[in-house]
Amino acid sequence: MSRLKSDVPFIHPECEITDSKFGAYVEIGKGSRIAHSNLGDYSYCDRYADIANARIGKFANIASFCRIGATDHPLHTASLHHFLYRSDEYWDDVDRDAVFFAHRKSRTVSIGHDTWIGAGAMVKPEVTLGHGAVVAAGAVVTKDVDPYTIVAGTPARLLRLRQPRAIADRLIVLAWWDWPHNVLNSALQDFRSLRAEAFLEKYEG
Repeated sequence: MSRLKSDVPFIHPECEITDSKFGAYVEIGKGSRIAHSNLGDYSYCDRYADIANARIGKFANIASFCRIGATDHPLHTASLHHFLYRSDEYWDDVDRDAVFFAHRKSRTVSIGHDTWIGAGAMVKPEVTLGHGAVVAAGAVVTKDVDPYTIVAGTPARLLRLRQPRAIADRLIVLAWWDWPHNVLNSALQDFRSLRAEAFLEKYEG
């Protein structure tokens, strides 16, 4: 019997889930914290991922200890400490700064389909990772990443293409990530054995 299910996410122990939605066959690793985020079908995060204010596509592969949508402190004010906006935790007669939290939630990270974010990587708010992009372990992503490219470093920079541009464009048009579960199953051996160009030649309309 398969471990992952279409109707309920597989959530490991010690996770904190706040205001988030999960697609089919999603897995959330032990100790992960997910807040105000959506994870598409087949996406997963490994242990102790911290994801906030993110829209994550299908088939995203998020390794252990990643930080996605890492929240910022205010830098333009006299102090950048929590007491400015989590004020109700320090005094009984004031509320937390709702405007600050609304602004923080609005700074959404967008992660495409079939992406891979390596262990310990960080993706900053308002960054977009294109379909098929790869982020190397330990990278800090501060700018948008083009589809089917591999970035590494701090700050992250282009390392190389994952697929040639023409192949990447064809994969995006094919959009295999939208195929039904049974079609993915029937094509599994080709996913395993064929290089991308041969796969495209077989399955393009």
